[in-house]
Amino acid sequence: MHSTKIKELRKLSQKKFREESGLFVVEGTKSVMDLLHSELEVEAVYGTAEWMKSHKRELRLLEAESVTENELSRISCLTTPQDVFAVARSPHYGKDEIDEGKFLLALDGIRDPGNLGTMLRTADWFGIRQVVCSADCVEWTNPKVIQATMGSFTRVKVIYTDLPSYLKTRKSKSSILGTFMEGAPLQRTDFQAGDIIVIGSEGKGISSDVASLVTRKVSIPAGVGSGERAESLNASIAAAIVLYEACRSNVE
Repeated sequence: MHSTKIKELRKLSQKKFREESGLFVVEGTKSVMDLLHSELEVEAVYGTAEWMKSHKRELRLLEAESVTENELSRISCLTTPQDVFAVARSPHYGKDEIDEGKFLLALDGIRDPGNLGTMLRTADWFGIRQVVCSADCVEWTNPKVIQATMGSFTRVKVIYTDLPSYLKTRKSKSSILGTFMEGAPLQRTDFQAGDIIVIGSEGKGISSDVASLVTRKVSIPAGVGSGERAESLNASIAAAIVLYEACRSNVE
C-alpha cells in the first residue's frame, strides 16, 4: 500500500476528515461482516491475505485489497489492530424517518464514545431501531463508537438534531420519560409504544432545556442495605435498565 493511501486512511480517525469526506471506518470481522450484509455503502475493504481468502464470497463485488499486518497497524484507529479495515460512506438520517408509533431513545449530551456505542448496541438488542441525539453528542461515526456497537450501527438509525426543539414537536403526542434521582420508581412505570426515553450525559444528566419538556420523571431505585453507595449509574447502564423495563412491559 502506497504511503499516500495510508495517510489518507489514517486521517479518517479524525472527525474533521470524516465530515469532509463523508466516510467512516469499520474494523474487526464481526463489525465488517455486519457492514457487508447491510444496506450501507462500502467504499473499500483492506484485510490480511488470510482474511481475504476466508471471505472471498462476501468480497466478490467490492473493492478489496490485501495488506500486510504492518500496513493494517498503520491505518488502524485501534490500539490493537484487527485483521480487516473497511471504509464506508456515512448515511444521513432525518427526522422524517422516525416512526412515532415505536419507542424512541433520545440521548442528551452523551460525549463518551464507549457509552454511545454501548447504548446503540443495547437499543439494537431490544429491537429499538431509532435513536435521536442532541447536537452536542459525540458523532456515531467515531471509530470508538463503531467499535463499541459491535455491528449494531448497521441496524440502528442515529439522527442528530436540536433535541429541545424536536421534543416540543412531540410533546402533545407522546410521553417523554426522563431518568432523574427523584422520579417515580421504574418498576411502577407504565410504558407505551411511541414513548420517548431520554438519557442524559455522564456527568450532568439531562440538561435543563430538555428536562423542562419531560412529562414523566422516572428513577432507577438503588439496592437495599445501609452504607455508602455509588452516586449514580453509568449512562449506558441506566439506558439498558430503562429499555429492559420498557420492552418487558410491552411483552407481558
